[in-house]
Amino acid sequence: MTAQLIDGNALAKKIRTEVAGRTAALQARGIEPHLVIILVGEDPASEVYVKHKVADSAQTGLKATLERYPATLSEDELLARVHAHNGDAAVHGILVQLPLPAHMDAHKVIETISPAKDVDGFHVQSAGALLTGLPGFWSCTPYGCMKLIESTGTTLRGKHAVVIGRSNNVGKPMALMLLQQNATVTICHSATADLGAITRQADVLVAAVGRRKLVTADMVKPGAVVIDVGMNRGDDGKLAGDVDFDGVKEVAGWITPVPGGVGPMTRAMLLVNTLEAAERAAK
Repeated sequence: MTAQLIDGNALAKKIRTEVAGRTAALQARGIEPHLVIILVGEDPASEVYVKHKVADSAQTGLKATLERYPATLSEDELLARVHAHNGDAAVHGILVQLPLPAHMDAHKVIETISPAKDVDGFHVQSAGALLTGLPGFWSCTPYGCMKLIESTGTTLRGKHAVVIGRSNNVGKPMALMLLQQNATVTICHSATADLGAITRQADVLVAAVGRRKLVTADMVKPGAVVIDVGMNRGDDGKLAGDVDFDGVKEVAGWITPVPGGVGPMTRAMLLVNTLEAAERAAK
Protein backbone atom coordinates (compact mmCIF):
# COMPACT_ATOMS: atom_id res chain seq x y z
CA MET A 1 0.00 0.00 0.00
CA THR A 2 1.01 3.62 -0.43
CA ALA A 3 0.04 6.08 2.28
CA GLN A 4 -2.22 9.03 1.63
CA LEU A 5 -0.40 12.33 2.01
CA ILE A 6 -1.53 14.68 4.78
CA ASP A 7 -1.04 18.06 3.13
CA GLY A 8 -0.16 20.58 5.81
CA ASN A 9 0.03 23.43 3.32
CA ALA A 10 -3.53 22.85 2.11
CA LEU A 11 -4.95 22.47 5.62
CA ALA A 12 -3.10 25.57 6.84
CA LYS A 13 -4.54 27.55 3.92
CA LYS A 14 -8.04 26.45 4.92
CA ILE A 15 -7.43 27.50 8.52
CA ARG A 16 -6.06 30.88 7.43
CA THR A 17 -9.26 31.45 5.45
CA GLU A 18 -11.31 30.70 8.57
CA VAL A 19 -9.10 33.01 10.64
CA ALA A 20 -9.53 35.78 8.06
CA GLY A 21 -13.32 35.55 8.37
CA ARG A 22 -13.25 35.71 12.15
CA THR A 23 -10.69 38.53 12.05
CA ALA A 24 -12.96 40.55 9.76
CA ALA A 25 -15.85 40.02 12.19
CA LEU A 26 -13.78 41.45 15.04
CA GLN A 27 -12.58 44.35 12.92
CA ALA A 28 -16.20 45.18 12.14
CA ARG A 29 -16.60 45.68 15.89
CA GLY A 30 -13.56 47.96 16.01
CA ILE A 31 -11.19 45.31 17.36
CA GLU A 32 -7.96 44.58 15.50
CA PRO A 33 -6.30 41.30 16.51
CA HIS A 34 -2.65 42.14 17.07
CA LEU A 35 0.37 39.88 17.40
CA VAL A 36 3.76 41.22 18.51
CA ILE A 37 6.79 39.13 17.51
CA ILE A 38 10.08 39.87 19.26
CA LEU A 39 13.28 38.75 17.54
CA VAL A 40 16.60 39.13 19.35
CA GLY A 41 19.79 38.50 17.38
CA GLU A 42 20.25 37.23 13.85
CA ASP A 43 19.73 33.47 13.97
CA PRO A 44 19.19 32.43 10.31
CA ALA A 45 16.47 29.88 11.05
CA SER A 46 14.62 32.35 13.27
CA GLU A 47 14.76 34.94 10.50
CA VAL A 48 12.98 32.50 8.16
CA TYR A 49 10.37 31.48 10.74
CA VAL A 50 9.56 35.08 11.61
CA LYS A 51 9.27 36.05 7.95
CA HIS A 52 6.68 33.31 7.41
CA LYS A 53 4.73 34.25 10.54
CA VAL A 54 4.46 37.88 9.46
CA ALA A 55 3.41 36.87 5.94
CA ASP A 56 0.78 34.45 7.28
CA SER A 57 -0.65 37.18 9.48
CA ALA A 58 -0.89 39.58 6.55
CA GLN A 59 -2.88 36.99 4.56
CA THR A 60 -5.55 36.85 7.25
CA GLY A 61 -5.79 40.58 7.93
CA LEU A 62 -4.37 40.02 11.41
CA LYS A 63 -1.92 42.73 12.48
CA ALA A 64 1.61 41.51 13.16
CA THR A 65 4.30 43.82 14.52
CA LEU A 66 7.89 42.60 14.33
CA GLU A 67 10.32 44.07 16.85
CA ARG A 68 13.98 43.41 16.05
CA TYR A 69 16.74 43.81 18.60
CA PRO A 70 20.49 43.14 18.45
CA ALA A 71 21.96 40.15 20.26
CA THR A 72 23.54 42.64 22.67
CA LEU A 73 20.13 43.57 24.11
CA SER A 74 20.13 42.95 27.85
CA GLU A 75 17.71 40.54 29.47
CA ASP A 76 16.26 43.37 31.56
CA GLU A 77 15.60 45.40 28.42
CA LEU A 78 13.81 42.45 26.82
CA LEU A 79 11.71 41.87 29.94
CA ALA A 80 10.77 45.54 29.93
CA ARG A 81 9.48 45.22 26.36
CA VAL A 82 7.43 42.18 27.31
CA HIS A 83 5.97 43.97 30.34
CA ALA A 84 5.04 46.94 28.13
CA HIS A 85 3.13 44.68 25.74
CA ASN A 86 1.46 42.86 28.64
CA GLY A 87 -0.03 46.18 29.69
CA ASP A 88 -1.08 47.27 26.20
CA ALA A 89 -4.74 46.41 25.59
CA ALA A 90 -4.19 46.77 21.83
CA VAL A 91 -1.78 43.80 21.87
CA HIS A 92 -3.45 40.38 22.05
CA GLY A 93 -0.55 38.01 21.48
CA ILE A 94 3.14 38.12 22.35
CA LEU A 95 5.70 35.77 20.80
CA VAL A 96 9.37 35.86 21.73
CA GLN A 97 11.20 33.93 19.01
CA LEU A 98 13.50 31.22 20.33
CA PRO A 99 16.38 30.60 20.65
CA LEU A 100 17.51 33.65 22.57
CA PRO A 101 21.14 34.75 22.98
CA ALA A 102 23.09 32.74 25.56
CA HIS A 103 23.07 35.50 28.18
CA MET A 104 19.26 35.37 28.44
CA ASP A 105 17.15 32.93 30.46
CA ALA A 106 14.51 31.79 27.96
CA HIS A 107 12.33 30.27 30.69
CA LYS A 108 12.31 33.52 32.64
CA VAL A 109 11.42 35.50 29.52
CA ILE A 110 8.55 33.17 28.56
CA GLU A 111 7.19 33.20 32.12
CA THR A 112 7.11 37.02 31.97
CA ILE A 113 4.57 36.94 29.12
CA SER A 114 1.01 37.30 30.38
CA PRO A 115 -0.76 33.90 30.13
CA ALA A 116 -3.64 35.76 28.44
CA LYS A 117 -1.22 36.69 25.62
CA ASP A 118 0.89 33.51 25.55
CA VAL A 119 -0.12 32.52 22.02
CA ASP A 120 2.90 30.21 21.66
CA GLY A 121 1.47 28.13 24.51
CA PHE A 122 4.82 27.84 26.31
CA HIS A 123 3.93 29.45 29.67
CA VAL A 124 3.71 27.15 32.69
CA GLN A 125 0.11 28.30 33.20
CA SER A 126 -0.72 27.28 29.61
CA ALA A 127 0.80 23.86 30.25
CA GLY A 128 -1.18 23.56 33.46
CA ALA A 129 -4.40 24.46 31.69
CA LEU A 130 -3.79 21.71 29.14
CA LEU A 131 -2.99 19.21 31.89
CA THR A 132 -6.18 19.96 33.83
CA GLY A 133 -8.48 20.49 30.85
CA LEU A 134 -9.05 24.19 31.51
CA PRO A 135 -9.22 26.90 28.81
CA GLY A 136 -5.79 28.10 27.73
CA PHE A 137 -3.50 28.27 24.73
CA TRP A 138 -2.19 25.01 23.34
CA SER A 139 1.40 24.81 22.14
CA CYS A 140 1.22 25.46 18.40
CA THR A 141 3.12 22.47 17.01
CA PRO A 142 1.20 19.68 18.81
CA TYR A 143 -2.02 21.66 18.27
CA GLY A 144 -1.26 21.61 14.54
CA CYS A 145 -0.52 17.88 14.72
CA MET A 146 -3.94 17.28 16.25
CA LYS A 147 -5.57 19.14 13.36
CA LEU A 148 -3.58 17.05 10.88
CA ILE A 149 -4.74 13.83 12.53
CA GLU A 150 -8.33 15.13 12.60
CA SER A 151 -8.16 15.86 8.86
CA THR A 152 -7.67 12.14 8.14
CA GLY A 153 -11.02 11.31 9.71
CA THR A 154 -9.30 9.15 12.32
CA THR A 155 -11.24 8.67 15.57
CA LEU A 156 -8.73 8.65 18.41
CA ARG A 157 -10.98 7.09 21.04
CA GLY A 158 -9.59 3.70 21.95
CA LYS A 159 -6.66 4.00 19.55
CA HIS A 160 -3.06 3.45 20.62
CA ALA A 161 -1.03 6.61 20.03
CA VAL A 162 2.75 6.58 20.41
CA VAL A 163 4.74 9.81 20.76
CA ILE A 164 8.50 9.68 20.27
CA GLY A 165 9.92 12.63 22.20
CA ARG A 166 9.25 14.18 25.59
CA SER A 167 10.05 17.88 25.12
CA ASN A 168 8.01 20.46 27.01
CA ASN A 169 6.98 22.19 23.78
CA VAL A 170 6.00 19.17 21.66
CA GLY A 171 6.24 15.67 23.12
CA LYS A 172 4.56 16.17 26.49
CA PRO A 173 1.71 18.45 25.31
CA MET A 174 1.19 16.16 22.30
CA ALA A 175 0.62 13.22 24.63
CA LEU A 176 -1.84 15.21 26.73
CA MET A 177 -3.82 16.36 23.69
CA LEU A 178 -4.09 12.79 22.44
CA LEU A 179 -5.15 11.67 25.91
CA GLN A 180 -7.90 14.30 25.94
CA GLN A 181 -9.31 12.61 22.83
CA ASN A 182 -9.40 9.26 24.70
CA ALA A 183 -6.42 7.68 22.96
CA THR A 184 -4.23 5.30 24.92
CA VAL A 185 -0.87 7.05 24.88
CA THR A 186 2.69 5.78 25.15
CA ILE A 187 5.62 8.22 25.31
CA CYS A 188 8.99 6.99 24.04
CA HIS A 189 12.37 8.67 24.45
CA SER A 190 16.12 8.12 24.37
CA ALA A 191 15.99 5.60 27.23
CA THR A 192 13.17 3.51 25.71
CA ALA A 193 14.18 -0.11 25.21
CA ASP A 194 13.26 -1.72 21.87
CA LEU A 195 11.63 1.35 20.37
CA GLY A 196 10.40 -0.53 17.31
CA ALA A 197 8.45 -3.03 19.38
CA ILE A 198 6.41 -0.17 20.78
CA THR A 199 6.00 1.90 17.61
CA ARG A 200 4.72 -1.16 15.73
CA GLN A 201 1.71 -1.11 18.07
CA ALA A 202 0.79 2.48 17.20
CA ASP A 203 -2.39 3.32 15.33
CA VAL A 204 -1.12 6.91 15.44
CA LEU A 205 2.61 7.58 15.55
CA VAL A 206 4.06 11.06 16.21
CA ALA A 207 7.83 11.42 15.76
CA ALA A 208 9.21 14.52 17.50
CA VAL A 209 12.72 13.70 18.61
CA GLY A 210 14.98 15.52 16.13
CA ARG A 211 16.83 12.50 14.72
CA ARG A 212 16.97 12.24 10.96
CA LYS A 213 15.06 9.22 9.55
CA LEU A 214 14.88 7.53 12.95
CA VAL A 215 11.57 5.83 12.12
CA THR A 216 11.92 3.20 9.41
CA ALA A 217 9.31 1.13 7.61
CA ASP A 218 9.81 -1.94 9.85
CA MET A 219 8.87 0.19 12.88
CA VAL A 220 5.42 1.16 11.60
CA LYS A 221 2.10 -0.66 11.89
CA PRO A 222 0.42 -1.15 8.49
CA GLY A 223 -2.23 1.54 7.97
CA ALA A 224 -1.01 3.78 10.80
CA VAL A 225 -1.27 7.57 10.79
CA VAL A 226 2.29 8.91 10.90
CA ILE A 227 2.97 12.53 11.88
CA ASP A 228 6.57 13.68 11.35
CA VAL A 229 7.50 16.72 13.43
CA GLY A 230 11.24 16.49 12.71
CA MET A 231 13.12 19.12 10.72
CA ASN A 232 16.68 17.93 10.17
CA ARG A 233 19.25 18.83 7.54
CA GLY A 234 21.36 16.10 6.02
CA ASP A 235 24.93 16.39 4.78
CA ASP A 236 23.49 17.43 1.42
CA GLY A 237 21.72 20.36 3.07
CA LYS A 238 18.27 18.97 2.31
CA LEU A 239 15.52 18.84 4.89
CA ALA A 240 14.47 15.46 6.23
CA GLY A 241 12.14 14.48 9.03
CA ASP A 242 12.41 11.99 11.87
CA VAL A 243 10.67 9.50 9.56
CA ASP A 244 12.19 7.73 6.56
CA PHE A 245 9.43 9.02 4.29
CA ASP A 246 10.17 6.91 1.21
CA GLY A 247 10.13 3.66 3.16
CA VAL A 248 7.35 4.41 5.63
CA LYS A 249 4.89 5.67 3.00
CA GLU A 250 4.74 2.11 1.66
CA VAL A 251 3.45 0.87 5.03
CA ALA A 252 1.48 3.70 6.66
CA GLY A 253 -2.10 4.65 5.87
CA TRP A 254 -1.48 8.38 6.21
CA ILE A 255 1.77 10.35 6.44
CA THR A 256 2.94 13.97 6.62
CA PRO A 257 5.76 15.16 4.35
CA VAL A 258 8.79 17.21 5.38
CA PRO A 259 8.61 20.02 4.47
CA GLY A 260 4.94 20.82 3.90
CA GLY A 261 3.44 18.90 6.79
CA VAL A 262 3.65 20.04 10.39
CA GLY A 263 5.54 23.33 9.75
CA PRO A 264 2.72 25.24 8.03
CA MET A 265 0.28 24.00 10.66
CA THR A 266 2.42 25.27 13.52
CA ARG A 267 2.20 28.75 12.04
CA ALA A 268 -1.53 28.39 11.35
CA MET A 269 -2.26 27.54 14.97
CA LEU A 270 -0.31 30.59 16.09
CA LEU A 271 -2.83 32.67 14.14
CA VAL A 272 -5.72 30.75 15.70
CA ASN A 273 -4.34 31.33 19.20
CA THR A 274 -3.84 35.05 18.53
CA LEU A 275 -7.36 35.38 17.18
CA GLU A 276 -8.78 33.55 20.18
CA ALA A 277 -6.81 35.82 22.51
CA ALA A 278 -8.44 38.82 20.81
CA GLU A 279 -11.88 37.22 21.02
CA ARG A 280 -11.45 36.50 24.73
CA ALA A 281 -10.28 40.06 25.36
CA ALA A 282 -13.33 41.36 23.48
CA LYS A 283 -15.62 39.51 25.88
